[in-house]
Amino acid sequence: MTFKQIIRKIHLWLGIITGPIVVVISLTGCIYTFQSEIQDATQAYRFSKVENKEKLPPSEVIAIAKSILPKKHLHAIMYGGNGRSTQAIFYGYKSYYDIVYLNPYSGEVLKVHDVQGSFFGFILEGHFYLWLPPEIGQPIVASATLIFFVILLSGIYLWWPRNKNNKRQKFTIKWSARWRRRNYDLHSVFGFYVSWLAMILVVTGLVWGFVWFRNSFYFIASGGEDFQEYSEPTSKPKVNINENNSIDDVWKIMNDEYPMNDWIEIHPPETKRSPIAANANPDESTYWKMDYRYFDQYTLKELTVNHQWGRFNKTSGANKLMRMNYDIHVGGILGIGGKILAFLLSLIIASLPITGLLIWYGRRKSAKLKVN
Repeated sequence: MTFKQIIRKIHLWLGIITGPIVVVISLTGCIYTFQSEIQDATQAYRFSKVENKEKLPPSEVIAIAKSILPKKHLHAIMYGGNGRSTQAIFYGYKSYYDIVYLNPYSGEVLKVHDVQGSFFGFILEGHFYLWLPPEIGQPIVASATLIFFVILLSGIYLWWPRNKNNKRQKFTIKWSARWRRRNYDLHSVFGFYVSWLAMILVVTGLVWGFVWFRNSFYFIASGGEDFQEYSEPTSKPKVNINENNSIDDVWKIMNDEYPMNDWIEIHPPETKRSPIAANANPDESTYWKMDYRYFDQYTLKELTVNHQWGRFNKTSGANKLMRMNYDIHVGGILGIGGKILAFLLSLIIASLPITGLLIWYGRRKSAKLKVN
């Protein structure tokens, strides 16, 4: 057996084993690409009429939201721009993810939205976990993504023309040919065209999929530094401090310093030693340019961190690259054009296991006919 035959066998059987998983991951990613645009177009409660008066401070929003969901943990309050509603975000790991949408001026509850139980919540569960328990689904998805990387490399090797005469044939689809030849071209030619960009989706996916991959990627990108996990700085406990006033004060600080940002988010302290965390995003279509700030909940002194989730202008190049990971993965880093590209790319990737399986089935059927 030649080296090329060995590579073909590897390409074939890895594709058969992971094909169904790749199809699910690709199609769910394809659908999720425009989730924010679709939700904005179909969910009127995400918006509220702009009024010429002050928005309710976090303390009042928290009181209203907790009266609606008293037994759930309030994670954050988000103030959006562009006439958007205020969001009270409730989150419990693996158990619930709810958002209470409120009129930012009156506090009227516009909608209590169950994110996990929504259509896009369902799609995201499939993309991350194949609708399995996370501890089972996540390793399967990550492993399939890693194997798909090998499939891409082997596919490029198999596609690469060995002589000058068939170069043009390798780049074009012969639409007038019989269906089996068209199917082969769809797999081979489309596979080559998307493979280079598909590697970007694979690498950004693997950054989330495996800790060792993320750490190795960061080590290379930073020139030899270790990845710093997220950690919160600590507040120094004092007595006779009004927590609500502190949260409102942080909100005022953020409003004064980021008057033109698309959103400001305030996180109430989790414990007596936690800070009041806040972030501001200048562009609601992406996430990587956000400023993450931390304030002592008792003195309001700003606290610093040494990981990527700090002030944007104090973040290293490697940390900026890690921040970009989500926006690159969904194409948002290039705006709406990038999302369209990611959508089409995911759609073509989903077709590759199917066209590949048809090639294998056709060849197997032909071999049986020759034997008979």
